[in-house]
Amino acid sequence: MACIVLVEDNAFIREAAAGYLQLDGHKILEFDCVKDVVETVRRGVVDLAILDIMLPDGNGFNLAKSIKEIADIPLIFLTAKSSESDRILGFELGADDYVVKPFSPKELALRVQALLKRYAQATRQGGDACSWTLDGNILELDSASHRLSVNSEELYLTGAEWKILEYLAGQEGLVVSRERLLSECLNYFFEGSERTIDTHIANLRAKLGSSVWIETVRGYGYRFAGARNRSDAT
Repeated sequence: MACIVLVEDNAFIREAAAGYLQLDGHKILEFDCVKDVVETVRRGVVDLAILDIMLPDGNGFNLAKSIKEIADIPLIFLTAKSSESDRILGFELGADDYVVKPFSPKELALRVQALLKRYAQATRQGGDACSWTLDGNILELDSASHRLSVNSEELYLTGAEWKILEYLAGQEGLVVSRERLLSECLNYFFEGSERTIDTHIANLRAKLGSSVWIETVRGYGYRFAGARNRSDAT
């Protein structure tokens, strides 16, 4: 179904994770260190990456940066680093999920399946481009081609960021709770995950520029602030 890069220096963990993923029909490219991973991704054959953070010849966070610079693929951290600061850093680097060891290989396989499905849906989703205006700036979002631009400058989003922005923009200014964003856009819940939504929102705001396209409604959640240009298809 998909070609997955799995970077994990513990052979037992790597084999267990790979085994469950292979049961779903995925092709697994296994690595026990950073060496050669970026070049493999650069060849364009990889659909998803699963990265440990503490590796013998480097750091998974740095590896994630390099991967995101060359490929728009979903990324999962699989690590023993469980602190909130590590989780936040992982999502700030563009991760779509963060799994803490010890973990269930079956659950990891289900998370991979859900993540690949979200990316595939975003790629296939039809519909005309829509645009919104705020403070004289124009945001254009085209679900069919999976493109986003502000003032004609194309922006890159992770899969999670895309789903959150698309969902908020489609709510016509309604307030959306963090719990609803988790359910509708990320399809999972774990301790501290509301903080994960906050991190994705912060990343989105940084990419969208100086205008506050996404407002915080304290005690409730978030609201998309742009005014839809009614000449667009509805």
